[in-house]
Amino acid sequence: MRIALDGTPLIGRTTGVGTYVRGLLGGLRELEIPVRGVPFTLRGGERPADLPAGVDWRHLPVPARLLQASWSRTPLPPVEALSGAVDVFHATNFVAPPTWRAGSVVTVHDLTYLRFPQWVTPAVLRYQRLVPRALRRGAVVVTPTRAVADEVAAEYSVPDDRLVVTPLGVDPAWSTACPVDEGFLTRHGLPSEFVLFTGAREPRKNLATLLEAHRRARSAGSVPDLVLVGPAGWGPDVDAAEGVHVVGWLDGAGLRGLVARARAALLPSHYEGFGLPVLEAMAAGTAVVASDIPAHQEVAGGHARLVAPTDVDGWAEALASVAPPDPAQRAEAKAWAAGHTWKACAEATVRAYRAATR
Repeated sequence: MRIALDGTPLIGRTTGVGTYVRGLLGGLRELEIPVRGVPFTLRGGERPADLPAGVDWRHLPVPARLLQASWSRTPLPPVEALSGAVDVFHATNFVAPPTWRAGSVVTVHDLTYLRFPQWVTPAVLRYQRLVPRALRRGAVVVTPTRAVADEVAAEYSVPDDRLVVTPLGVDPAWSTACPVDEGFLTRHGLPSEFVLFTGAREPRKNLATLLEAHRRARSAGSVPDLVLVGPAGWGPDVDAAEGVHVVGWLDGAGLRGLVARARAALLPSHYEGFGLPVLEAMAAGTAVVASDIPAHQEVAGGHARLVAPTDVDGWAEALASVAPPDPAQRAEAKAWAAGHTWKACAEATVRAYRAATR
């Protein structure tokens, strides 16, 4: 089976979707399945340096916006004009191009663009038109959780045989993460004790609740400082507050080491399709406090403390009482996270590829 997938998320700074695409490619190569990455971009489509070995890379310079505009109105150009002849094309980020003969698979990471349109950018709002168009063409849908699969089935009436759940994997490097040392903390102006949020600072991530909960917890007693790691995203940014530190974007060993050093990882999101930071923190041996949304319930597997996203007092109490997991809890959480591999994600995705060619 000849497979190509949208490699555009691999270009530039790594996002959550980029982590997914890179991990999936690694899993497919672990299964010894040939695959080609195809970025849709006018410039900057060079082969990424950290692309898994053995992955083919094909870039024809075409503006992504021009392509999406054409695909929103016509079936031209078919994706094979860019990818070459393939049996399956996997659209990894909501937008599935028209195909000539290839089967079509599309990843729908979440339905924020429908459920919470006030929290997305105009570019993401276009998914309201583009996702149904892909489904009308018969695309098989992959989702990261059963929670999202159920939403897609209810919203778009997608039958079970066209839906495949492909839980994400955790890079094994997280399980051996070493806490950052005092020198790292000093260079970044961080305290020795802290709780940590990782992710883009945007409305869906619910930082307003977290900041207010942290303020209340501090006024009632001693709590660790709060560290925010990630890009600014969009919308109002975080105002300066006592005991709050904004680091910005980190990646690689620095991010893993900071998570491993934290007293707890905090994920207060109003809505997620998966919540990979939950598993990454567990793999690093760090306690997790997350919102009790369906995706987190599914992904945490009973190994995180869950609090309603709008319960400010509940979050304040969690911040005031959070403690590192005991050895047994840490071992159970690490084992749960270790069960989520990119190879398993790839195996599930291959089932979608086969369904798309039937």
